[in-house]
Amino acid sequence: MLLEGKVALVTGGGAGLGKAIAESYAREGATVMVTDINAEAAASVAEAITSAGGTAASGHLDTTNPQQHLDIVAEMEEKFGRVDIAANNAGITIPAVPTADLPVEDWERVRSVDLDGVFYGLKAQLPAMLRAGGGVIITTSSIAGDRGLWGMLPYSAAKHAVIGMMKTVALEYGTQGIRALAVGPAFIKTGLEDNMPEDVRKQLPGMHAVGRMGEPHEVGDTFAWLSSDQASFITGSYIPVDGGYLAR
Repeated sequence: MLLEGKVALVTGGGAGLGKAIAESYAREGATVMVTDINAEAAASVAEAITSAGGTAASGHLDTTNPQQHLDIVAEMEEKFGRVDIAANNAGITIPAVPTADLPVEDWERVRSVDLDGVFYGLKAQLPAMLRAGGGVIITTSSIAGDRGLWGMLPYSAAKHAVIGMMKTVALEYGTQGIRALAVGPAFIKTGLEDNMPEDVRKQLPGMHAVGRMGEPHEVGDTFAWLSSDQASFITGSYIPVDGGYLAR
């Protein structure tokens, strides 16, 4: 297994892509700490992993709270002895609205989770990985981190920014055994697409060169491989998992 003996943290792990990442990590042998602002959802994912023969624990984590990041990392070091991998996946978005009509509070809400929350995670995770002798940090960006999306200024801005953060961390800590990457999914079947108008939903498959939307496990398995030693020479990179969306 690719991640046997590793200890991994997943934020936003209670549903969607975070759940898939946690499951992929566990299938590859990692001990997984599943965290989410919804503690019950995180516990459910961890219980399912354990029932399937994996090793997992769960915890509540509001990623906009710096102290909670420190507390989760301290708990992992106490329980498991180390932190080897961090998947900073927690994120939110808002309904599309032109920039001139965007309420300031919506900008601040998205920024606080999608950007500030990643920074707070890094502040807790990097010292732990240095204590462990190295590690891998992967942040969920988006195709919106590569281009603009109409009406999605806060989301696109944050997803662009986390790519720059990962590049900077890669430069700062590469010689100390820490790799940092950003993964950019396109439209993935997480269930959130059901909230879109039907005419928009019908267009989603054709936006990808492969003619379909992605499956959550395809993102999760990418995280697992990138977190493994097989990807040991990959750092500072933005990896689209987009079914050819950006090739259009």
